[in-house]
Amino acid sequence: MKAMLLHEHGGPEVLQYEEFPTPVPGPNEVLVKLHAAALNRVDLWVRDGWPGLKLDMPHISGSDGAGVIEAVGSRVEDIQGGDRVVINANIGCGKCDFCLAGEDNRCRDWHLLGETIRGTLAEYVVVPARNVLRLPDDMHFAPAAAASLVYLTAWHSLITRGDLRPGERLLVVGASGGVNTACIQIAKLTGAEVFVVGSSEEKLELAEALGADTLINRSEEENWSKAVYLATGRKGVDVVVDNVGAGSMMMSMRSARKGGRILTVGNTGGAKFEIDNRFIFGKHLSIIGSSMGTLRDFDTVMGLVFAGKLKPVIDRTYSFKETPDAERRLEAGDQMGKIVIEIES
Repeated sequence: MKAMLLHEHGGPEVLQYEEFPTPVPGPNEVLVKLHAAALNRVDLWVRDGWPGLKLDMPHISGSDGAGVIEAVGSRVEDIQGGDRVVINANIGCGKCDFCLAGEDNRCRDWHLLGETIRGTLAEYVVVPARNVLRLPDDMHFAPAAAASLVYLTAWHSLITRGDLRPGERLLVVGASGGVNTACIQIAKLTGAEVFVVGSSEEKLELAEALGADTLINRSEEENWSKAVYLATGRKGVDVVVDNVGAGSMMMSMRSARKGGRILTVGNTGGAKFEIDNRFIFGKHLSIIGSSMGTLRDFDTVMGLVFAGKLKPVIDRTYSFKETPDAERRLEAGDQMGKIVIEIES
């Protein structure tokens, strides 16, 4: 098969479009012939490498994917060749106490497809049969791939962990990324009032088109937490989604009302930063960490995508060979939604 191989860490130039052995499914696994993949920030981090990361080189990144079942393992009964499917990149062992309790994103031997195990930037990928979901006949591969990771992440964070409720005020820090655009739509579907902080008018226009109620341009409002405070009648928001980390977390805390919840699923701005602890105990704040989501979450949120109630935002589509250029666009932060890779036969 053809794959976008990573033989060493570095910039986009280290990605090599080459031949690689087609994987073979185990007894409880399926082989998916991919038609579409999509990029995430984790693809850049894995390509760049970080201290302690150990990969079986050559590595194949890519977490999102959708395609057609090519082959099934000997114990797989409910999936068959020819089924059109979308892939859940959250890989649990299926055996530990967390997996058996339905909390597979906390698995003791957890993996993210494309991060620590080979992923979807290839013509074929093998995953556990429980990690694929059949597509409706009218669902195209590209939007399915674009939705899979970010909507799962957003749903688990906002709904399962954050318990976002109708009528609450939500602040989303960031206007155009995959998880944030998913958060805006999920929050509006839930009945929340949505505030968005973005870096440009163009990105804020996208957030408004998705249903955001109040828009704050951080390039014009340096102290955007004050703008949020004033826009809420000096009360603050009930919930903040902050996936930036360094450079934003303290203002997120300032934006929250007393008793507010701060949700974090990532750190695009940096993982290490100082926190003034007085904001946490003084305002009775809850900081809630979340990573990916469960199989149950995936079924629920993708069902809403299939029904057209949630619509993934696609920025651009690139051919498979153009993956290095696609990663350059993602790295520059110019994208408006998800970047899709078409996997040619």
